[in-house]
Parts: sequence; structure tokens; C-alpha cells
Amino acid sequence: MKALERLGGKRVQRDNIINPEMARTLCRLSQELNRQIGLLIHRSGKVEAIIVGNFSQIVIPQLGHLRSSGGRLKGVRLIHTHLAGEGISDEDLMDLLFLRLDLLSVLKITPDGLPERIYTAHLLPTEKDGRNWTFLEPVHPANQTDSVEELILALEREFASRSRTRKVDQKQDRAILVSVSTEAKTRAEESLAELVELCRSDNVLVLDTVLQRRRKVNPRLILGKGKLADIMIRALQLDANLLIFNQELNPSQIGSIIDFTELRVIDRTQLILDIFAHRAMSREGKLQVEMAQLKYMLPRLSFRDDALSRLTGGIGARGPGETKLEIDRRRINDRVTRLAKELKNVSRERYRRRAKRRKKDLPVLSLVGYTNAGKSTLLNTLTNSKIFAEDKLFATLDPTSRRLRFPAETEVIITDTVGFIRNLPAELLKSFMATLEELREADLLIHVVDISNPAYHDQMNVVEQFLRDLDLENIPCLKLYNKVDLLKEGTLTEKVRKEGGLLVSALQPETLKPFLLQAERIIGKVLGSDQGWR
Repeated sequence: MKALERLGGKRVQRDNIINPEMARTLCRLSQELNRQIGLLIHRSGKVEAIIVGNFSQIVIPQLGHLRSSGGRLKGVRLIHTHLAGEGISDEDLMDLLFLRLDLLSVLKITPDGLPERIYTAHLLPTEKDGRNWTFLEPVHPANQTDSVEELILALEREFASRSRTRKVDQKQDRAILVSVSTEAKTRAEESLAELVELCRSDNVLVLDTVLQRRRKVNPRLILGKGKLADIMIRALQLDANLLIFNQELNPSQIGSIIDFTELRVIDRTQLILDIFAHRAMSREGKLQVEMAQLKYMLPRLSFRDDALSRLTGGIGARGPGETKLEIDRRRINDRVTRLAKELKNVSRERYRRRAKRRKKDLPVLSLVGYTNAGKSTLLNTLTNSKIFAEDKLFATLDPTSRRLRFPAETEVIITDTVGFIRNLPAELLKSFMATLEELREADLLIHVVDISNPAYHDQMNVVEQFLRDLDLENIPCLKLYNKVDLLKEGTLTEKVRKEGGLLVSALQPETLKPFLLQAERIIGKVLGSDQGWR
């Protein structure tokens, strides 16, 4: 033990991977103990840690106390012994990748306990021959001529030249999207493409996408360690500061992936919640989004920060005192209770407004559909309004109502609602129930479909399932196949007509006349002449 302590007290010359004398001592001790021994050496030459393993491996401790800025290297190198004459192993390369070490070196030991040669690998700023690392020529510790300090600084400069970390932190998130799917390839690709669009709606720059199809999803890390290591190095090379997963992650999975990658990690649900938080303009919309965010956050509190589990005070606060985590939980629960009361008041206000509308005997048409199907644009064209509409997912969150005059000079109320999406977070749907209650008052639902989207049929099924879940399947529904202007002439026309829908373009008012006539006929049949409908 004293020999190991003396080894830890020495410093390594900056130009050497390890001093020749230290290499001899390390090999001798390793052979005497019949265990691998490793040194974590800081760039300054200081030995940060001595690691004693077993015959076949060492276990590297957490390096959280060492710097990790943006996408740069960790600032330490690892040198450890191999007793069986083996070279750099796959496990060694995983350590190099996951820990972002400056260098990883293996000292092979000869039968007489002396160092044979040093075998070294380091990361590459750009992928080469399908690999993110390369090997240096093996060298005997006594014959080191190249400066390791210059090599590491050159690597740092290359990584830094590709890095815009300060700009990233100030302006825009730069993300790698990850999707691990058990679905068919086409469905998995469509879902990943939708995640890209969600990122565009949230002003996130997508640097790369990773799609992995597996029979079974890894319960801890979602995908395998090797693939996660590739993603981590890709993030380092592209200067990504965020990983976005296409499925909802539980708190344990988020914690495990963060521990491995040291990058921010969010899932599809968090991304959608963030979009809603940015887009909600009305008081009601903001309340609904805050409610959903708090309910999502509550079970994840214990994984947010280790410090949350500590007592809030020192002497005098031990024993019955509340932990920081419990205080945060109680505050969130109190806030959720207050939000629920406010949303009930909003619901009552909406009910009163609907009651006034019913007294005027004005029929109600509600636009429903997948997000970005063109509902707001359609409402603008029909009513000559200027409601905010944009070619992005969830551009509209707050419901809007306008009067619409049919060709027969009769009036109706037409309402725009929030769009649906596949795997819409359950808490978000619950929070928006007050808004979706508007649909229950509709005399006719207008299901707007983006016919130009290759996955339009799946999107229709998603919307129809939501309508069933909301017990709205008994309300008459008219399908409008929108964005026909983006199709080639004659494409899908016959098929759509057989499905009983109308082809329209919200940007071309002349295509909307058949819709107005059809909607007027349906409303007339629903209400009948005894309702004052002519």
C-alpha cells in the first residue's frame, strides 16, 4: 500500500504518457498483486486517482469532480496494466468513449514484471473509416519522443474549432434525435420525421437523427451501450448539447442516460410540453400547460438533483424536519390544487358563453384534426379572419370562434381547436379537457386531414380514436381532405371520394364551395326546420 501511495504522490512529465520509472513501478506492483492497476493522470501531470482492480479489469470511479465543458475532453488520461498480454480491449474503448478521456493507454507486462510497450488510443474530432477513435504506434516507456501534451492540445483545438458551445448556451439548442422502435420500419421512420417537425416547432436545431429498431427496448438505457457510445461521440463531434428521445422516458432511464453521456436528455413528452408552454397565449392555455408540466415533473423530482434529498437545515433541523424534496413536492401539489380550481372557474365561464350562444340558436361547427392539418388557415379563409397560422406543429393552442355565413345567408359559429398528435401526453390531454368540452356542443365536426402527408391515413385514425375516447363519435362528422394543391393532379382523388370526403385547399377559396353546401345540408338535417333553420 505504501508503494501505491508513493506512486500517487509523483508527477508525470507533461511530454510523456507516463514516466519510465513510474511505468516500471506500476508493472512490478501489478504483477506482485496479480491485479490490474490504473492511474488517472491530469494534464498537469498530477495523479488524480489510483485504481486497483482484479486480474482481468479495473472499475473507473465517477469523474464528476473533473471538468466537462460543452463537448470537450475530460482533461485526464488513463494508463492501466494488462497482465495476460492482451491489447486495448472493447471495454477499454467504451471507457475512452463514455468518459471522453484525453488518452487511454495500456501497459503490457513481460513475464519478468517489466513494461513491454505502451498501447494508446484517443478520440477523433471527425469519424474515420467508421470509427471515432484511432491508435498510436506502440512505444516503450523509455523511448517516448512525441509530446503527449502537444497531441492533446491539438485534439482540443480541433474539437474547439467545431464547437460553438457559448453560442449554443445563449441562442439555440442543438440536438441529436434518438428513436428506438419495435414497430415496422415505415412507421418508425414516420414517427421520427414527426419528431423532427416537433423540434422545428420548438426552434431546436436538429444535427442528426438515430433510428434503431429492436425486438426489445433496453429497460435501462433504451438502446445498447455501443450505440449510446456512438451517439455520445457524435454529439461531441457535432457540438450537440441535447439528446431528444422519441419515446417517453421514466426518471430512472433519464438519470442513467445522463450519467453515461453527461448531456441534457429530454423525451418527446417534454418537447411537446415545451412547445405548448411557448405557444399558449391565453390565460386559460397557460394554466392548462402549467398544470400538465407540474404533473409531469412531480414523479421525476427525486432524480432532478441529489441535493433535494438532504435536510434543509443543519443542527436543529434533523429528525422531524422536512426534506427539500418533500417541500418541493408539497409546493407542487398545492400549486396543482390551485390550478385545478382556476381551471374549473374557466370551465364554468366557457359553459356560460356556450349557454348564451345556444340562446341565439346558432349552430356550431368545430374543426378537428391532426396538428398542422390546416385548420387555422381554413378558418381564416372561410371567415376572412387573421388568426395566427403557421406551417408548424401546434401553431394553434387557444380555441377561436368566428361567425360563418353559408351561401343561403344562414349563420353558424365555427370554432378552431388544438390539434391532436400521436401519443399526446396523457396529462396534457387531461389539462385541456376544459377546452375540448367545446367539441361536445358542436352540431357538426369538420375533420380536417392533410392529404399531402404520406401518413395521412394513420393521422386520421389517431384523430378518430381521440374522438371516440372523448365520446364524440355520435356527432355528425364531415371529412375535409385539405392541401390538395400540393398533390399531383388526379392523385388519390377517386379513393378519397369513395371514403366520403371532400377535396379542398384552404388557400384556394373556390375549392371550399362544395364543402359549404354539404355542411349546410348536414346542419339542416341535424337541426330540422323546427329549430328555425332554413
